[in-house]
Amino acid sequence: MLLSRLVASRCRSIAFRSFSQASQYSTAPPKTPKYRKDQGKEEPSDRWNYNKSALLPTTVEDLANLPTVTANELETAKTPPVGVKMLVRDFIEDSLYNPNYGYFPKQATIFNTDATPLEFSKLRNSVEFQEVVAQKYAEYGSDSYEGPGRQLWHTPTELFKPYYAQAIAQCLVSEYLLKYFPYEDFTIYEIGAGNGTLAMDILNYLQEYYPMVYERTRYNIIEISSSLVRQQKKRLYGAHPCAKVHHQSIFHWKKREPAPCYFVAMEVVDNFAHDIVRYDLRTMEPYQGIVTISKDGDFDVVYTPISDPLIASLLGIRSRLRHEPPISRPLRSSSFLRQAYVNLPFAPNLSREEYVPTRLLSLLRTLRTNFPRHRLLLSDFSSLPETIPGHNAPVVQTRLRNTTIPCSTLLVKQGYFDIFFPTDFERLRDMYEYLLSKPHSVKNTSDMAIPSRSTPLMSSTSSLSLGSGFFSSTYPTDRRTPLDGVASSSGLPVGERKSNVFTHAEFLETYADLGKTTLRNGENPMLDFYKNVKFLF
Repeated sequence: MLLSRLVASRCRSIAFRSFSQASQYSTAPPKTPKYRKDQGKEEPSDRWNYNKSALLPTTVEDLANLPTVTANELETAKTPPVGVKMLVRDFIEDSLYNPNYGYFPKQATIFNTDATPLEFSKLRNSVEFQEVVAQKYAEYGSDSYEGPGRQLWHTPTELFKPYYAQAIAQCLVSEYLLKYFPYEDFTIYEIGAGNGTLAMDILNYLQEYYPMVYERTRYNIIEISSSLVRQQKKRLYGAHPCAKVHHQSIFHWKKREPAPCYFVAMEVVDNFAHDIVRYDLRTMEPYQGIVTISKDGDFDVVYTPISDPLIASLLGIRSRLRHEPPISRPLRSSSFLRQAYVNLPFAPNLSREEYVPTRLLSLLRTLRTNFPRHRLLLSDFSSLPETIPGHNAPVVQTRLRNTTIPCSTLLVKQGYFDIFFPTDFERLRDMYEYLLSKPHSVKNTSDMAIPSRSTPLMSSTSSLSLGSGFFSSTYPTDRRTPLDGVASSSGLPVGERKSNVFTHAEFLETYADLGKTTLRNGENPMLDFYKNVKFLF
């Protein structure tokens, strides 16, 4: 049923059946295999994404001699690399975002209902709603018989336009009117803006219902895809001069925004690259995963002691927050039990794969450094079905002959497969608050939260110059460290409340006009679907 696909994940239409041959996937027409000259006719030479059994030795003869590359270094590559090794996050980033063969620049198509938006009040029930959505999918045409099909997916922003975006707008403008209007501009930054639908609908809403706020609005999109940049500019620039599109990765963003701003990330962090970490069950020492690609294009993953600074930093933060690794408590606490376990027949010497959100940590650091007075609104999947093996593992899938095919491995042909992860929102909230509550170094001016310009909300004198705890021996645990110069209505600096996690339904019940998406029988698909989505605000 289409319902299962909608609930599953960003309507990327997960089909619940296996794809055991995904690792031998090829886009070329059927042809007679070519064979290696030095091996007779035992193994074909055109083996895309062929993976050896984990029980057999790796096919990479001199692993130490393979050059290490990063996704940034591969941005100019015209074809996927061979004869290299890289961190798992670089492999994922290269597969998804490489400008010349990445999944999003070359394969992905965003579902769009601009021509005929859904009229929810005319639909009888959710069954008819699903039939209408399926019909709109069919309008994109059938996939060709050869090679991968059109990689079509959509977000709730597209499916429930413009009402979903209006809920986002209402959330943001309510906070802005309460805290900053009319002294500060209404500054918004969005990443992962897709077709620009969310930006267009938010700006249309502000223009119609909050014209005075619209006059103070500055809407910025940070977009990595050149094709989407063109679409966004074409869509927004004529209608809303306050919109500006920056063709840049958020991870390369260096400009500092000193003013209060709102940072929006809707259905984007699920595609942020992760790293793999496994633990030595004898010593509990963590190991990082390295993807190796032989000269023949064969993939493998090997594990080495942690040497990457970003992985080490994430594990350090997790330790300070007391976020335990996904290993049972008895094994973590008893070296005797671990020794007995690894000595069992066929027992592994490493824990199962854990996918850790290293790129998400990079985003939080960017927010803290370059957007010190931001408010974050982030939404994505809290759980996913049909993931590959491992803790916090992703869904890896492609589309073939109008059917979405889930895979059982991460090691697939670069550019042809979507790779997306669930987000542990409670752990994300803890990490986010930890990073933003750390004391700001006075020596490092690029990491200070003090505004670098005058504002009507700044006090001429502040007790913070004496220290935030000068008048009290304790500070409330549910407040962030106050920002110097930012005063309350009473004239005293205050800290901002910590972030909260909401379910999809809780957020929409607070900010959305649910009557606009209610069907004739009383059902509301905007509430009933996407139960595996949460918000962080």
